Order: sequence, then structure tokens, then C-alpha cells
Amino acid sequence: MVRTYTLLVWTWTRAAAAYPVSFALTVVVGFVLAGLDVAAILVIFANTTTLAGFDREQVLFLYGTANLAFCLCDLLVSNLDRLSQHIKAGTFDTMLIRPVSPWIQMATDRFMPTRIGRVLQAAIVLVYALAALDLPWERLWMVPVMIGCGVVIFSALWTLAGALQFLLTDAPEVGNSFTYGAGWLTQYPLSVYGGDVVRGVTYALPLAFVNWQPGLYVLGVPDPLGTPEFMRFLGPVAAAVLAGAAALAWRQGLRRYRSTGS
Repeated sequence: MVRTYTLLVWTWTRAAAAYPVSFALTVVVGFVLAGLDVAAILVIFANTTTLAGFDREQVLFLYGTANLAFCLCDLLVSNLDRLSQHIKAGTFDTMLIRPVSPWIQMATDRFMPTRIGRVLQAAIVLVYALAALDLPWERLWMVPVMIGCGVVIFSALWTLAGALQFLLTDAPEVGNSFTYGAGWLTQYPLSVYGGDVVRGVTYALPLAFVNWQPGLYVLGVPDPLGTPEFMRFLGPVAAAVLAGAAALAWRQGLRRYRSTGS
């Protein structure tokens, strides 16, 4: 499965690299546009010293971890949101008769390696924040764990959004509101949102485990909303549960799919 995914990704990457100038410019443009999110944070802190109790470097740390996970997922699997186009065009039928998982084919369909610019931008912000905060080494083990869990959680959301398109083939925007909306929501401390929103993204849709709960542990600060300490370490559990739900939804979507007859 991994080998097949890698081969398909490499095929699209070679095609994109055939036009090196266009490739490089697109990477740079993506890097610059992603920097606008950081610029928004800097503008906020040009007018205040804290945001919901967090200083600039702490907010950049939360932004960097969430955005790195989101951009990695956007690079690797976000083409799942094009499922409705394939269903309407009848090309999804072709994917079903190939000896490769339809999920793998959808995730790598028209793979865009130029999105690596956004990944690099998020990584640079995270490295800067870690250097500026000078956090205790014994807590930094959580950083790769939270990024890995974030990738799984976002990938599960994209899979759920893709499965939803088996039912709502004319409304892919519904799924995008959860995927890209989740990416925007996790860029800031969750304490800036209302209590009902935070409870929803903690106990219903576990976005709080992308960077908020584990981030509180790394930063060594208590949860302003008073959640128990043990929840800082539930990221892998939340990721596994959501991934399982997404896999089940995708499988059910495939079973309910009706061919266009193409």
C-alpha cells in the first residue's frame, strides 16, 4: 500500500518537475501566501501582548504545530475532496476495477508537490517558536507525537468528507467546511472561542488533540477551561478513534456507491 502510494506520488512529482521554473514559482507563491497567516498573528501582537492568555511565541508554537500537520495532510491526501467530480464524470468506476485501493488512487490523484512550500513555511515557524520559547527538553518528545496525531486526525477528516460525497455529490463544499475550516480553527488557542465550541472540538470532533491539549503540556500551562491533566496525552487515542470512524464511513460509502454505467 505504501509502495503503491509512493509510486503514484512520484509519477505526479516527475510530471510537475518537468517544468522547473513553473514548479519553483508555485512553491514560492505557496510559501508567501501561507505567510499571510503568520502576518495576521504578528499584526494582532503589534496591538496586544497576549491573546487569550498566551504570548506571541506560544501562539506561534500552536500555529506551527497545527499548520504543519494540516499542510502535510493537505499535501498528501487532500485530493480526496475531488471524489464528487470523479463520481459525476464516471471516472470513479475506473478506479474501482484497478488492483489498487480507491482511497490510494483518490489521495494521489493529480498530486501537487508544489504544496511543499506551505509545509516549509509551517516548519520554519515551528522551529522559530521552539527556539524562542526555550522549552524543557523532557517535554519536547510530545512535539512529533502531536504533529503525527494531527496528520492522522486531518486525514481522517478528509476521508470523512470524501465519504460524505458518496451521498452529497453536488455539495463538496460541505466537506471542505470541516477540513479547511478545521485547519483555520486550530491555528489559534482554543480559549479564544466560546466554551461550547471548545467542548464540541474536544468531545465530539477531536480537533483539540491536534495541538491544543498536547500543546498545553509542552508549554507547561494549565487549560484555561479546566480540562483534566490526563487529556493532554489522549492525542493518539483520539486519532485512532477518528481514523477508525473514517475508515468505516469510507467503506460504507463504497458499498452504497452505484455505478454510472460508464
